[in-house]
Amino acid sequence: MLIKTLVVGPIDTNCYIVTDENMLECAVVDPGDESNVILDYVEDNKLKVRAIFLTHGHFDHTMAARAVSEATGAPIYIHRRDAATADPSQFQFLADEETNFYAEGDTIVVGSMAFTVLETPGHSPGSVTLRCEDVLFTGDTLFRSSVGRTDLGGGDIHALMRSLARLAALEGNFEVYPGHMDSTTLDRERRFNDYVLYAVEQYRA
Repeated sequence: MLIKTLVVGPIDTNCYIVTDENMLECAVVDPGDESNVILDYVEDNKLKVRAIFLTHGHFDHTMAARAVSEATGAPIYIHRRDAATADPSQFQFLADEETNFYAEGDTIVVGSMAFTVLETPGHSPGSVTLRCEDVLFTGDTLFRSSVGRTDLGGGDIHALMRSLARLAALEGNFEVYPGHMDSTTLDRERRFNDYVLYAVEQYRA
């Protein structure tokens, strides 16, 4: 599994292109903007985009999703709670009849890679974390030494804390690829992230 990070858009969103190097099939996680940059990478590396995964519906993670989908034929996946079918806010993705809704426990296979959905609300009602092998794509739920804000539409600090406690309770270590800033590991965040430490202490199931 090869993970390419493209930093796109006005607030430096991490878009990830996750590739099965043997089959040259890939998933695009959070195409937030600059569809030309994303599609140039796909074309230059002769990749076949099989899925577009949105960790949540905020505009900075979704603005290029439709363009990438139209150019590649890849389906878009999002949690239903972060989608709208009419008059979306900037914190919702405008879904249509071709949008796929995933939820807790769903697994989507791309090449030899299996992406499993973990519902991790708090930053938004429909935020998810995608687990693939020993990697977590956490969107704006968990950052390196920080977490996503909860003062936007649909944010819920208590839900976020429960989501952090859930991630911290996963067995083993994981590489963590967040929606903004640098990658990290789950072990590091368990040790040094004050939000995670508080969540584990106060919100452990």
